[in-house]
Amino acid sequence: MTDLPRYTREAAPSQVQSVDRAIAILYLLAERGRDGVGVTDVATELGVHKSTAFRLIEALEHGDLVEQVEERGKYHLGRGIVRLAGATTAQLELPIESRPVCRRLAAELGETVNLAIADSGEATNILQEYGSSAIAGRNWIGRSTPLHATASGKVLLAWTDAEAVGKALAGDLAEYTEQTITDPAVLQAELWKVREQGWASTTEEFEVGLNAIAAPIRGANGDVVAAVGVSAPSYRLPVESFADVAARVVVGADEISSRLGFYGAGE
Repeated sequence: MTDLPRYTREAAPSQVQSVDRAIAILYLLAERGRDGVGVTDVATELGVHKSTAFRLIEALEHGDLVEQVEERGKYHLGRGIVRLAGATTAQLELPIESRPVCRRLAAELGETVNLAIADSGEATNILQEYGSSAIAGRNWIGRSTPLHATASGKVLLAWTDAEAVGKALAGDLAEYTEQTITDPAVLQAELWKVREQGWASTTEEFEVGLNAIAAPIRGANGDVVAAVGVSAPSYRLPVESFADVAARVVVGADEISSRLGFYGAGE
């Protein structure tokens, strides 16, 4: 019998037993590779009736996680697994591939450059490089910031799915400064603008005296997986400089995207 994950050998509550078995099937298919696995083999490995094995396989097939090979009755891992693996790989590679670009941007702009990802309705900073102008700069790594009040957050929100945007607009748009956007209609218009121009900015919207610009980073499949942004005191990053600085940040974001395997045109 195949050495399935340990938790499949232990008793599990009935409500999660099917999930355990489905995971075990995925491991089994991964082990068998191109040879594929039949329903009978799955039933034997899991110690369940053939009808139960078939229902589990059918559910996985519906989610594109399992596909039937040409030989009738044989199954292998589906395209959905490839998409999930690609997304995971992109997240793992993100800091590694981004660091040299962020470091160069920080040196060129002389300001702090951050990399942020969406996490539980906020933007979480996972990488930071200091510029020459940064004096006693704050460490933002690991800190979560609001999506509606930060440049990176606006980027992540602008390219997320409609359901997430609707949830954000319907939620509490906390006011951090007098410049914070707290009107859902105004924020929606701002997100449309961000998508149209390809970058986002904030003018003292999260902290008084702090401005920022950010651009989207795309994974191999074209989805926006992160945002790279530059922040600085408003006197060093005034509104009139936004367009020029944004152009350089966008170039950096595009370079990181290409390093992650994205070569197409973004939406």
